[in-house]
Amino acid sequence: MPADLSDLMLLPIDRTGGEPLLRQVYGALRRAILSGALPPGGKLPPTRALAERLGVARNTVVAAYEQLLAEGFIEGRVGAGSFVSRDLPDGLEIPPPEPPRRTPSPPQSSTPFGTLPFSTGRCALDDRSLRIWRSLTLRHLQRPDPDMLGYGEPGGPAALREAIARYLQSARAVRCEPEQVVITAGAQQAIDLVLRVLLRPGDPVWLEDPCYPAVRAALEAARARVVPVPVDGQGMDVAAGVAAAPGARLAYVTPSSHYPLGVVLSMARRMELLAWARTAGAWVLEDDYDSEFRYAGRPLASLQGIDGGGRVIYVGTFSKVLFPGLRLGYAVLPPELLEPVLTMRRLTDWHPATLYTGVVTDFLNDGHFGPHLRRMRRRYTAARDALADAIGAHLSPWMEAEVPEQGMKLIARLRPGLSDREFEAVAARRGIAVRPVSPMHIAAPPLQALMLGFTGHEPGALRHAARELAAALTAARLDV
Repeated sequence: MPADLSDLMLLPIDRTGGEPLLRQVYGALRRAILSGALPPGGKLPPTRALAERLGVARNTVVAAYEQLLAEGFIEGRVGAGSFVSRDLPDGLEIPPPEPPRRTPSPPQSSTPFGTLPFSTGRCALDDRSLRIWRSLTLRHLQRPDPDMLGYGEPGGPAALREAIARYLQSARAVRCEPEQVVITAGAQQAIDLVLRVLLRPGDPVWLEDPCYPAVRAALEAARARVVPVPVDGQGMDVAAGVAAAPGARLAYVTPSSHYPLGVVLSMARRMELLAWARTAGAWVLEDDYDSEFRYAGRPLASLQGIDGGGRVIYVGTFSKVLFPGLRLGYAVLPPELLEPVLTMRRLTDWHPATLYTGVVTDFLNDGHFGPHLRRMRRRYTAARDALADAIGAHLSPWMEAEVPEQGMKLIARLRPGLSDREFEAVAARRGIAVRPVSPMHIAAPPLQALMLGFTGHEPGALRHAARELAAALTAARLDV
């Protein structure tokens, strides 16, 4: 039965405070769902009718419904309307009401980059996952395993390695045994350990051009000889790499979603790369940093899963799918590299933190990870689409958005004659974080484009930031 409009008229809408009406409507509906006032399967009123009863713009109610839909609280049925989701578990807690938000003052130079609009690598804070995480953490603290309080194995606890191996086998088609998994403090440490073991000063290494700057810095710190390999619409140009350095020791690739451009390494190029590695006796380092977030169809299978020669080292992370502060990643190593990497691990930080490895193990084994990813994909899809629409509506004189089918960022190519570094400076003065793509190039002609993060940002905040950036660009007279 449709929710009674007279009951929904009692939603607490405060027009005198500083909290936006959209957030008030969203919060009130969300609390009504959590409290059971809007029961599972219950039909919500049409957006126009509810807007008239509340005395707010229909767009406000539409946006609130969209947010609830993205978070999994409601579901839409074509031709029938919106309904409270039947998948909500019993016993959901109602979080305390948030205090009204004041209009923020312009960010100062000390504001962390990660908190600014369009900053990359952010994760949404999912209430349901946080409640589960809190419960699992308390479980481990209330009944601590003696092993949790002592020194651990350099590869990480066996239970977590087994859980990760099962997940990778089913979700990413990775071929591995639990013994091949090494738990690290994020993907960057996994990459660093591999480079320490494999490279000697002067060793040539293929690196995608443009590239992930942190890996380029790590290679330079290892005194490797960086060999830039151009990237086109099919990913890394393997033939160009063979022509430049056929005897390279290692190739670093991001095949599921190239960093920064987002292109996928084609199957033909994958087979070329693996054939070269087998012939040259080289290694391929596959960084699968955000493959879980694919918005059209299932996540792509890994490069490692089609490697018949045991030449691929696979690296992944939970920092992008749970939260960056976790600092938990992993490497899947070919058997002959396992002992050298574990030895190097003993000489650095010995072993991963024990408390949170246990919590992540339970999160995986108890079946929470899959639903968490589905909720995040819904939210990130809504954020991605909001950003793309906002660029078209407000920033089209300067740039054109490339809407990605996977990943956590969007590339906006600038119109000819514009400089992404100038855009970065103008945006920074307005408290907006945009990353220029041109500095990520090594030898290839630099693309003038901006990398904009959309995950971990609310759709409304992305739209507002796009308007702010347009105003800043207009004021700075940046045009073609």
